[in-house]
Amino acid sequence: MKTYTIPYTDLTVSRLAYGCMKIGGGWGNEPLAQTTQDAAVRVVATAYEQGITLFDHADIYARGKSEEAFAAVWGTVPRDKIVLQSKCGICFQDDPPGAPARYDFSYEHIMTSVEGSLRRLQTDYLDILLLHRPDPLTEPEEVARAFDDLYASGKVRYFGVSNHTAGQIRLLQDYADQRIIVNQVQLSLLHPYLISEGIVANIPGKPTALASGILDYCRLHGILIQAWGPVASGQIFAPPANSAPHIQKTATLVARMAAEKNTTPEAIALAWLLRHPSHIQPIIGTTKPERVKASCLADAVDLTRDEWYTLFETARGERVP
Repeated sequence: MKTYTIPYTDLTVSRLAYGCMKIGGGWGNEPLAQTTQDAAVRVVATAYEQGITLFDHADIYARGKSEEAFAAVWGTVPRDKIVLQSKCGICFQDDPPGAPARYDFSYEHIMTSVEGSLRRLQTDYLDILLLHRPDPLTEPEEVARAFDDLYASGKVRYFGVSNHTAGQIRLLQDYADQRIIVNQVQLSLLHPYLISEGIVANIPGKPTALASGILDYCRLHGILIQAWGPVASGQIFAPPANSAPHIQKTATLVARMAAEKNTTPEAIALAWLLRHPSHIQPIIGTTKPERVKASCLADAVDLTRDEWYTLFETARGERVP
């Protein structure tokens, strides 16, 4: 698989990443089942065999069981050959009892979360730590101190964010000595707002989802864009019967293009993101090894400009202005 080198780092990563949210099973407090762990090893091993080298976690995924399940791969996947990434900052409602759903970028929470991830993953360090969702109560000085201490201790090599706007990144970076190298955001054919805002600016009534120049900001500052939900939970090729007409048409077009190019619908949907000059890294999240293989075919698909715009126009449900 072709690779990206993340600017300002020594990290070379596969163009596709694997997201580990689903490999831990349920989100209750039940322990990790052996069958779930065995399935996790199979799908992670498949991703690695297909050339994927970046594996994405978060401390909350399956209440920590996804990180726990991943630790079983160390006999199959060599630690020094992959880039291991996790996220922190989201706190569950009623944990502790009576607490609201909330975000927490305090120094104590970041440090405690990283220690928990390292323990569950059975590793000495994370290659990248991301702040999961923006915390309105962020004190950037505290974040900077946590980054410095984690870096100095060797527990985290590089840092990034997820779901952050350009202004939120700029604020953190103004305080932090450690460079922000990643922004993980929702992005797909059916959720294209980071891309489409550039063509609908100053046109009344067109949704931009407050994208606020995120994509251009990240390009200007060498921040890798990681796309979560890159196939819109499968709606791009298996839309529900009651879905909007433009979603149905997108699925039909993706299937037709896949047949014409002798590839898979997954590959077409992901190749649309890979075609963008921002060097977007889609994070696939399927737990089915065959779907991992179908997705990785995207690395060999080259869309023409006309094909890219045909997909874009169809998914938007209207022509470009």
